[in-house]
Amino acid sequence: MTLSESGESRVNGYLYVLERSLAAFLPRDTVRDAVREIESHLRERIAAADMAPNERVVLEKILSELGPPLRVAQAYSAERTVEEAVTTGRFIAMLRAIWQLAVTTLSGFGMAIVFFTGYASAFAFFAIAALKPIFPDNVGIQFIHGMPIGLGVHFPGPPPGSELRGGYWVMPFAAICGLGILVGTHRGARAFLARWRARRASHYD
Repeated sequence: MTLSESGESRVNGYLYVLERSLAAFLPRDTVRDAVREIESHLRERIAAADMAPNERVVLEKILSELGPPLRVAQAYSAERTVEEAVTTGRFIAMLRAIWQLAVTTLSGFGMAIVFFTGYASAFAFFAIAALKPIFPDNVGIQFIHGMPIGLGVHFPGPPPGSELRGGYWVMPFAAICGLGILVGTHRGARAFLARWRARRASHYD
């Protein structure tokens, strides 16, 4: 169905705000494709609707069901980002997807804390492995009263009342621990994103 001039203006205004909202979440070259895709879906709904007797009321109902432009932009960008992360498994794509869900969903925020903690722990172990040959007297297992309390790096030296132990075997040990945590965190994050994508897909079916 062909919209009146005022109806067409309302749709164009919605799409303009949507494009500006998408630009805050997606790269510029992706925004136009996203707007065209959403516009196509919107036009199909308008064409299938009976605009009589009040075009304005029907059009506002369709736009209301689609959602505010900012919310649509957030949902669309999250889906695109998660899709890329699950499909490619790339580290940067995974971080981007986790961050996207962290700022838009409560469950995503909670899981983001878990995953970022895992990634940070992995890189902390890698740092220990890398710093041991450079600062051999500052990297090792910290003991207090003969009890081990942690593995780490201490500058300018261990705190009073404690001592550092551990030779160069600390390097492979820390590297293996870091790799294990990194792989486990990455697989867990990818599985979480895959489940989120599956739930979204079932919601729209």
